[in-house]
Amino acid sequence: MSDTLNSTGNNILKHVLIWNIIQVSQAAAELKTFCLQNAHKDPLLTGVPSSDNPFRPPKSCWPELTVNLTPAILV
Repeated sequence: MSDTLNSTGNNILKHVLIWNIIQVSQAAAELKTFCLQNAHKDPLLTGVPSSDNPFRPPKSCWPELTVNLTPAILV
């Protein structure tokens, strides 16, 4: 059991060592550039058209019923 865990840990370590290490400032600059280039595609920034919104209330073929709940005053 410990041999399996040890070999798994070694495999993970090998994969981590293969990754390129970059400076935080470079990563931040790349992330900022990516965000600015793709901002026009982001529905949180541009909004979702009501026709494309899957969370809009469903349309009904029945007309909405309005109920007058004000009490009638009889004189």
